[in-house]
Amino acid sequence: MLLRSIALAGFLVASAAFCTPGWAQDAAAGEKVFTVCKACHQIGPTAKNAVGPELNGVVGRKAGSVEGYSYSAANKESGITWDEATLTPYLQNPQAVVKGTKMAFAGVKDPQKVKDLIAYLSQYSADGQKKSP
Repeated sequence: MLLRSIALAGFLVASAAFCTPGWAQDAAAGEKVFTVCKACHQIGPTAKNAVGPELNGVVGRKAGSVEGYSYSAANKESGITWDEATLTPYLQNPQAVVKGTKMAFAGVKDPQKVKDLIAYLSQYSADGQKKSP
C-alpha cells in the first residue's frame, strides 16, 4: 500500500508539472508587463492619446482607428483587426508586422508575457471600463 501511495504521489507531481497554468493568460501579470507600455500608452476610464493611442477596447478594434490620434499611413492601411492572433506577433516585433509603423518599440520577447499582456488589454472595453468576468 505504501508503494502504491508513493507511486501515485509521484504520478500526481509529474502530472502537475505538465498541467501548470504557466501558459495560461494572467491579466494581473499582464498589468506588470504593461508598465513598459505606459511610457506611450494609457488604458482605463481616464485614458487619453499620448505618444501612442489610448488602448481601451484595443482587442477587437481595427488598427489605426482611434479618434484624434495621428497614425502612420502603414498602420491605418494595414487592414489589421487586433485580436490575440494579430497582437501576438505585433507585440513581439511591431516593425516586422506593420512596416512603417511609428511605434518605436523593440517588443516583448517572452511569449508568456505577451499572452499576459493581451489578457490585461482584453479586460478593457472601448469606454475604458473593465469588462465583467
